[in-house]
Amino acid sequence: MGFISCISLPTISSRIPSTLVSKQSTLASLYSLKMVALRRVDKPSSLLSLSTTSSMMVTPIQASSSSSTIGETSDGLKVQSSVSIGANDLLIVGPGVLGRLVAEKWREEHPDCQIIGQTVTTNHHDELEKLGIKPALKETEFDGKFSYVIFCAPPSQSPDYAAELRTAASKWNGEGSFLFTSSSAPFDCFDNGDCNEDSPVVPLGKSPRTDVLLRAEKVVLEKTRGAHNYWLNKETVDARPDHILNLIHYEDAASLAVAIMKRKAGGRIYLGCDNHPLSRQEVMDLMDQSGKYDKKFKGFTSTSGPLGKKLNNSRTRAEIGWEPKYPSFAQFLGVTK
Repeated sequence: MGFISCISLPTISSRIPSTLVSKQSTLASLYSLKMVALRRVDKPSSLLSLSTTSSMMVTPIQASSSSSTIGETSDGLKVQSSVSIGANDLLIVGPGVLGRLVAEKWREEHPDCQIIGQTVTTNHHDELEKLGIKPALKETEFDGKFSYVIFCAPPSQSPDYAAELRTAASKWNGEGSFLFTSSSAPFDCFDNGDCNEDSPVVPLGKSPRTDVLLRAEKVVLEKTRGAHNYWLNKETVDARPDHILNLIHYEDAASLAVAIMKRKAGGRIYLGCDNHPLSRQEVMDLMDQSGKYDKKFKGFTSTSGPLGKKLNNSRTRAEIGWEPKYPSFAQFLGVTK
């Protein structure tokens, strides 16, 4: 698995190219996470707010149509799921890398629970079933609501991200937790300065990219794959080398998400990061020192552009009682720093 980092490079793909040359193919990277949590007492009447994977086989939940996939009908109409929803069942909206790890860790805590993975298409439903996640299309209307919902679908999948969050929140019963995994991009800091959970954010209207996230977070409060592998494959990148990144391993992001949901902490902003910010150049230098890659990165070529921010989530750690399994990117790579 790999690390999540937080940078503002809209041109970088969220998928790791399949042509990477690496001695350790499981290495990936990820961005730091800003997590917005809700619990029952924070839910307004309008509902506007907020390793090794399991090889367990499951059968997709049967809806009231002849389809084998939740929400799938031959005529494109919504279907009603007849599945009984338990107290510890989990709905994952956007079961990608992070969502699947959350599922694995949630099942460790609740072995008898059902985990539903809501997707836009049926493209990855076979994969989800093999992981013990019951796939459902987003059009599915369940008989009941879930006590635990985590939303980790990226903005790129929807023209109206805030509306997607409202829909997801409508499937939460107000008990347990509703967790939205956002990004640290909205923090108004672009000079490699320090940031924490209470740092000011970019004003609404300043940037289309941050506007999408801020509006989504507002929905939640009123009711974060690997850049370094991409750079390695490109060999040279038109970006400044001193831009600060904030990292967290996928497994740590998943364990933090589960810890927050278990605590049922609502109306709060939490950060997911390893508290060891690195510049882009430092990230690539560490990869080179690790000896885990055959390719050599040639360098960053730009001297202009915005700088980043240095995140610190000490408050989140203390409040949630959480510590990362991988304390830093350097230690993950086996490099002393």
